[in-house]
Amino acid sequence: MHILLTNDDGIHAPGIVALHQAITQDPPLAGSEGGVFTVAPLTAQSATGHGLTFHVPLIVHSVEVTRDMHGIAVDGRPADCVKLALTCLWPDRFGEGARPDLVISGMNAGANCGINVIYSGTVAAALEAAFLGVPAIAVSLMLGTGEPDFACGAAHARRAIEAILAHGPLEPHTCLSINIPPCEKDNPARHEPMPLKVCPMNTHGIVDGYERRESPGGEVYYWSNRSGLEFRQTDAGSDVSELFAGAITLTPLKYDLTRHDQLHLWQGELEG
Repeated sequence: MHILLTNDDGIHAPGIVALHQAITQDPPLAGSEGGVFTVAPLTAQSATGHGLTFHVPLIVHSVEVTRDMHGIAVDGRPADCVKLALTCLWPDRFGEGARPDLVISGMNAGANCGINVIYSGTVAAALEAAFLGVPAIAVSLMLGTGEPDFACGAAHARRAIEAILAHGPLEPHTCLSINIPPCEKDNPARHEPMPLKVCPMNTHGIVDGYERRESPGGEVYYWSNRSGLEFRQTDAGSDVSELFAGAITLTPLKYDLTRHDQLHLWQGELEG
């Protein structure tokens, strides 16, 4: 198995380093002896959603992140990384027509549950891969109040991915989103097994808040002062509910935003 690894926190972020180590340690994840090729943003791109770069060049840099982790940093957004990797960088390295068997995006520093999947660059990278025909898994680690143990979170993520792949290869346009509960260094229970729950995303809005400030020059500006994990409502059995209860959540996602249930209604109204 050949894996393309990406993220939205940047190629030097501790989450992607921990996840790379977890999936390449002996034995490699799901027979991934074919290797892991890392293509990730040069800088942090959190909450950039599915943005793309068109009017400036995508500059790339070969980087050595750790002794065991090398990759290509793209001065762009997460979806740019996947597009560029599948179109140019992967074929350049592995041969014309070659594609990865799986794209893994993460491990994000912060949960991407509920409506946050719309804003998430981590999820956008996975959705872009799925759209282009390569199955993808987004991985996010919920942060608590203590210091996160990314290696522990990545170990939980690997076990979840192994459980998924144990049922066979994923279909080409599959996109799965995994969220890991907080793994904090001061919590000795962080290594204990966590239940895996398959659940829908919570579709209620985030509670927004902004602090009004004034610059030394007298210009008014606003600073977001909410966590992004406060929701107007939480449905029982949703990813938010299960994640906050301490379960690893798995949510299948799709990129088709069509309201298929309303097509006939509008066709009848407008087409006669």
